[in-house]
Amino acid sequence: MESHKEYELQDLPYNREIIFSNHKNIYKKGIEKRQKKLLKKCAFIKPFLMEDEEIYLITTGCSPISVLEQFFMGWVVFYAKRSLFVFTNKRVFHIPTNTDYSYRNSIAQIAYADCKSIALKGRKLVIKYAAGETDNFLYIASKEKNKIKSILENISFVECHTEKRKMVHLCPRCTEPLEEDKYTCPNCRLEFKNKDDAMKISLIYPGGGYFYTRHPFLGLGDAITETVLILLLVTAVIETVNRSVYDGVFIFGIALILEKILTVYDSNRFIKEYIPREKEIGLFA
Repeated sequence: MESHKEYELQDLPYNREIIFSNHKNIYKKGIEKRQKKLLKKCAFIKPFLMEDEEIYLITTGCSPISVLEQFFMGWVVFYAKRSLFVFTNKRVFHIPTNTDYSYRNSIAQIAYADCKSIALKGRKLVIKYAAGETDNFLYIASKEKNKIKSILENISFVECHTEKRKMVHLCPRCTEPLEEDKYTCPNCRLEFKNKDDAMKISLIYPGGGYFYTRHPFLGLGDAITETVLILLLVTAVIETVNRSVYDGVFIFGIALILEKILTVYDSNRFIKEYIPREKEIGLFA
């Protein structure tokens, strides 16, 4: 196993005529500057690319967000779900990132051959798989909207797999496809964080699920909220013993339970991004 190397821009097979032009195929200096900045964020992607694969465009956006997440987490969820999207001549890479769009050892592919259609509706990238499911990726950067549409117009969505698939996560160490809901790479045996541990830690420790899935700011906020609710619940229990008034115990108890349920729910959603147990991993030789 070797460590990840820092790939330079010239190492990446990007199509200069496409990536640095607008939707009318006219070169723009501002587009080149932005795309080079995003290419640097995606320098790690070289080992994941096929021999004849070219990068057409990179943009920013968010991973799918449930109504429950958006309701309870508010605007914070858009930072927690930040992602990069790399369009090539063969597929779209979906890359969950940190808040500064840096790589967090999580990457998935959406092969055009596995899709029935890919469309941009407003700032939402709607992907309908041949398997019958749909993914909605939100807040695609406005700067790349028209270019994405022009790229998709030239993509042929032809079903060529006998096994109809949807988005497939890739091992960040050996680059091979991972099996859904199995948190060990079948090829290099890299271990990923799992739902069982996420649930246990979420239930035991305030904010534990978020810390476990490497979202420290969400973890800190949740830890403070849970700690306050626990203190209020303890105070209410003491008041109940003295006055036989159960309202406070009921209200704060329910609030704490709901908070725990939300933490488990969110943690499970993050677990599906396949987070390696080790923070630093190398390439599998």
